[in-house]
Amino acid sequence: MAACSSVTRVSLTARQSLLHQLFGDHHGWLFDRLRARLGCPSDAADMASETFAQVVALEDPHTICEPRALLTTIAKRLIYASWRRRDLERAYLEALALEPEQYAPSAEQQALAVEALIEIDRMLDGLSSKARAAFLYSQLDGMTYADIARELGVSAPRVHQYVVKGLRACFEVRP
Repeated sequence: MAACSSVTRVSLTARQSLLHQLFGDHHGWLFDRLRARLGCPSDAADMASETFAQVVALEDPHTICEPRALLTTIAKRLIYASWRRRDLERAYLEALALEPEQYAPSAEQQALAVEALIEIDRMLDGLSSKARAAFLYSQLDGMTYADIARELGVSAPRVHQYVVKGLRACFEVRP
């Protein structure tokens, strides 16, 4: 048992050392790139931190051959995800502004709605734009398949396929 725990300690120490070196060698470079891309040092610092948090979560960081390529890929995905969240929130708030004031939800209800929209967007992420639109028209707007087909320029059976894909995406178990 003692040998097993010492091996674990050695591999844990090697992992920590590798991650420490990776952070030391590349954090400044990544932060500079993100600051140039985002234009805001605080956003760049947050994004760099989240990028390295995802690297720490990797099962075996010893397999990283091109650290800057990996860091760039992770950071780009995080940037795009943050932009999508921001765009969803902005669209929701713009739609909300068009409603009469007496129907305005509370701040808590607004936050919950934004969270729900972000989750729906995450679930439908792998669908084509037409499949997403067909699913949302069907589920949110209550449009018929024939109306959706005219709107999207596809057949009604194709709309049915899109809606089924959307439903499958919503009910898939995701980590």
